[in-house]
Amino acid sequence: MLQSRTAQRIAVVDDDPSIRETLEGFLEAEGYDICCAADADELDRMMRVQPVDLVLLDIRLPGRNGLSLTRELREKSEMGIILITGRNDKVDRILGLEYGADDYIAKPIDERELLPRVRNLLRRVEHSRSATAPSTLSFGQFRLDTRGRSLTDPAGATVPLTTAEFDLLLVFVRNAGHVMSRERLISAIKRRRFESMDRTIDTLVRRLRRKIETDPDNPHLIKTVHGTGYLFSGSAAADDNRTRT
Repeated sequence: MLQSRTAQRIAVVDDDPSIRETLEGFLEAEGYDICCAADADELDRMMRVQPVDLVLLDIRLPGRNGLSLTRELREKSEMGIILITGRNDKVDRILGLEYGADDYIAKPIDERELLPRVRNLLRRVEHSRSATAPSTLSFGQFRLDTRGRSLTDPAGATVPLTTAEFDLLLVFVRNAGHVMSRERLISAIKRRRFESMDRTIDTLVRRLRRKIETDPDNPHLIKTVHGTGYLFSGSAAADDNRTRT
């Protein structure tokens, strides 16, 4: 997920609402897409809808604590993990790093210290993903070349796409099976300053449907989820044998 094309997504997981609100406001102002959770279960629910690139994780969560959650997250993902710790949590910090956390920051959080840590870690995560990400994704008989930024139809012909159409289709394909809100889609393709965000996404979806759906009026790939957004129901796969973390 390149930051020039998509807003990287950060989850703030802390049972203190004031910390969540402060970090959410600060990181959103820096251009990141932020979601917040008060505990591990809430994070699980959010990640079933949309994966994240980095987690800011309070080490002393109620229920499943930050150490347990760090180990769980690291077993299934290469996302960035920064632990939020207390000043005297030296032993827990060491354990957190052993369990797979990338970094830690102590409370009270200094935003000037946090921001470069977040930026550096997201760059490392992106570099790791770029090394393993497939260059070509397929859905149905369409092939999407993520490096050449082109789409090939079942007959082998190139489907003309605008930059915004390609970016939106790539977001859909990479999140196949997940409902995507209009706000999330707008954030993902970095079109934040349109007068009507909803209409912009709806227009792009209509244009994509005309290019990839057999019957654009009765779509089976890009489905409308009323009151929420859109769902890409195509079965997406990498054409080479690598998988995206």
